[in-house]
Amino acid sequence: MRSLRHLLPSAGSLIVFEAAGRLSSFTAAGRELGMTQAAVSYAVRGLEEQLGAKLFQRRHRQVSLTEAGERFHADVSLGLSHIRKSAEDLRLQATGGHVTLAASTAFGSFWMMPRLQQFRDELPGIDLRIQTADRDLDIIAEGIPLAVRGGEPRDWPDYHSLPLADEEIFPVAGTSYLAKFGMPRTVGELATHRLIHLEEPYREAASWDEWFQSAGGSLGDTARGLRINDYGLVIQGVMEGQGIALGWRHLAERLLATGLLVQVTDHVLKTGKAFYIVWPKNRELSDNARKVRDWLAAQA
Repeated sequence: MRSLRHLLPSAGSLIVFEAAGRLSSFTAAGRELGMTQAAVSYAVRGLEEQLGAKLFQRRHRQVSLTEAGERFHADVSLGLSHIRKSAEDLRLQATGGHVTLAASTAFGSFWMMPRLQQFRDELPGIDLRIQTADRDLDIIAEGIPLAVRGGEPRDWPDYHSLPLADEEIFPVAGTSYLAKFGMPRTVGELATHRLIHLEEPYREAASWDEWFQSAGGSLGDTARGLRINDYGLVIQGVMEGQGIALGWRHLAERLLATGLLVQVTDHVLKTGKAFYIVWPKNRELSDNARKVRDWLAAQA
């Protein structure tokens, strides 16, 4: 039996063939690969001789794949794409490269940004990239090493996880609102105030109804109040004095510490859920990604 070394074409000729077939031009393939048109033509001719099959129909200033060439091109393109992806993964594991963290816009704005200088001071050699989205990204499909998610680990069987913060929720107001309308002293009094509702379109989020029920009260007219589908805008509205909203402790703590937000009433809704750092089980983290994961976990 002939060995694979003698049966398979060289990697170089396959790369040339893939480009020529994709671009339907030896000239364009040469331009992309930094070769002359004659060198591309020579490589393709050698490949055809080795395989004993005609791969291209040659016309004046244009080439097109034959039927056999189309079948072979599909297989070569798929094989090279897998090789390229594996090579990129190995390079990232070896060098670290940049580290991408997928998270909600709220987490990026209210949790990560206030800690960014600390991150740079403690991990100066790491290029952190925060990728925000209005829904949880499939980081396995996207090739992203780390993410922050809220919920329960049993909901993510394909991921490892480390806890970052318990989910604790309480009402928050801005100083200008409280100066104008006063501080609600009881749960019942709070229900009469102007409330801002978060209507999260993709991620599950606790509502005012749930908070009032956990406090032993009732909201009453649930149709009343300003409704916003973005948590960042909710908090902006609170700081501008537009009303009182629910605040998540891990996101609001810095704003509370600086006095931009004030906690309203003592009751805190503890959902039993938490926010976690997650990473795929199907691949190893790079050294830098592990450092970012451990740094995040240390902030818990």
